[in-house]
Amino acid sequence: MIHDEIDQNETRKQAPDPWSAHVPVLRREAIEILNVQPDGFYIDATLGAGGHAEEILRRLERGKLLGIDRDRAALAAARERLKGFGEKLIAMHGDFAQIDTLHAASGFPPADGLLADLGMSSLQLEDASRGFSFNVPGPLDMRMDPSTGPTAADLLNRMSERELADLIFKLGEERHSRRIARAIVKGRPYRLTTELAQVVTRAIPSRAALRHIHPATRTFQALRLAVNRELESLESLLARALGVLKPGGRVVILSFHSLEDRMVKRAFQAWQHQGQARILTRRVVRPSEEEVRANPRSRSAKLRAAERVPG
Repeated sequence: MIHDEIDQNETRKQAPDPWSAHVPVLRREAIEILNVQPDGFYIDATLGAGGHAEEILRRLERGKLLGIDRDRAALAAARERLKGFGEKLIAMHGDFAQIDTLHAASGFPPADGLLADLGMSSLQLEDASRGFSFNVPGPLDMRMDPSTGPTAADLLNRMSERELADLIFKLGEERHSRRIARAIVKGRPYRLTTELAQVVTRAIPSRAALRHIHPATRTFQALRLAVNRELESLESLLARALGVLKPGGRVVILSFHSLEDRMVKRAFQAWQHQGQARILTRRVVRPSEEEVRANPRSRSAKLRAAERVPG
């Protein structure tokens, strides 16, 4: 996902069955700070494989959970996993950028809490047909919702060298972006993930490669963010999140790289300055050493939370 996250190789070794082996990051901390009440109404804006949602649902009696995801495959997996909770769960397909519209369509009252986990699940990385991973050959797709928008291959094969370099530098924070863009343009066209990974790896000087991540990690991150317009969606979520919460309602966001975390931090600070919310996490919450040992992909996770105030 990002420059300070683990190599996908480690994720692959841990999770040969991604549909059942996905481990939600900072699960205990997220649920505790969300302060789930038995009769409350909650929103999981990134339902994914249902790991966080399951913990919320276990604590509900008369309450309900609205689960949202733009990835139909993940949504189907979550529905299957959580079917035992019956009508306590309302699962909807959609982009959390339209959180207010989705919330209105659900018929929910103002929510007691909203959770968003911005990371990817092993289920997505391990499905070669999705094109997120550089470990196995697959189509260069990378769309969370395969029914909309251009693929990663579309971007790679049509953008200019300068546009590619800017994209990889800005969204991947890759300092070798110009070398990589030059190599990408020279090797076009592309169809497979492994083709791109090989080109990127050869473009980065071996002495500059980081040991704990694959050389293509940052480039793949940049493409995924661009294809899915993830930063734009997060910006929209942050602009609308307080509007779906009741006074005292809490928003908890887990991010996995500096671009997202910076956006969340600044939004929470603005809310507090404007008297709309108070920050609950004076310092960013990170996984414990024990969690990182058990689940290395959690290493780069950061959790921030805020509470809407009356007014």
